[in-house]
Amino acid sequence: MTKIITYNVNGIRAAVKKGFLEWLEAAGPDIVCIQETKAQPDQIPVFELETMGYQTYIHSAKKKGYSGVAILTKTTPDHVERGIGIPRYDDEGRFIRADFGDFSVISVYHPSGSSGDGRQAFKMQWLNDFQQYVTELKKSRPKLIICGDYNICHRPIDIHDPIRNATSSGFLPEEREWMSSFLDSGFVDSFRHLNKEPHQYSWWSYRANARANNKGWRIDYNMVTENLKDKIRRVAILPDAMHSDHCPVLLEVGI
Repeated sequence: MTKIITYNVNGIRAAVKKGFLEWLEAAGPDIVCIQETKAQPDQIPVFELETMGYQTYIHSAKKKGYSGVAILTKTTPDHVERGIGIPRYDDEGRFIRADFGDFSVISVYHPSGSSGDGRQAFKMQWLNDFQQYVTELKKSRPKLIICGDYNICHRPIDIHDPIRNATSSGFLPEEREWMSSFLDSGFVDSFRHLNKEPHQYSWWSYRANARANNKGWRIDYNMVTENLKDKIRRVAILPDAMHSDHCPVLLEVGI
């Protein structure tokens, strides 16, 4: 059994100050996929993580204090790949993959389009290029677990106010359509595979007491290829972890 957590920490240094390391030691996942490290490699508490049994693999953005992904793992990977080979994306530190035997775990941070039309266009181009990359990757690495902040709510059940947010980045028709096509290409939303309940969110705005009122969005996912669907054992959203405006999302898989 492999216990995997995805977590957008919204700045790993800030999260550490809020008790992230203590929480991680208590939770004890085998693999942690982190997004938005907002840190360069020398700013990540590698030594502290090592004393807890984790090896740390990092892909930081060139711009300091921005984006960045990492994988923490208790098992040494056979290979680690940083980026997808397209500089304008890789310079933003959005993708890292670790191979373990016949399966691979990816930490991905899809762009947000909320800052304006230019970034929304960048996001849509990234989504198309990302899907093409993954389709090609599946030929050599057919068992994939793609964890991360997708910055998209797939269905109305995944967002607290689907009517009012119908024109918001993260719930636009073209983004939701992309998510459907991504799933149709051979992936399973592991959380929804086992949990069909409403009011399950992984991100809340810092405004208007949104988290206390559970007015959130489910934008963090552990996606698995269809060939791993029967290995999904347990899923959970962990809203009591309060180190970020996101919370961790758990997948236990029988591999």
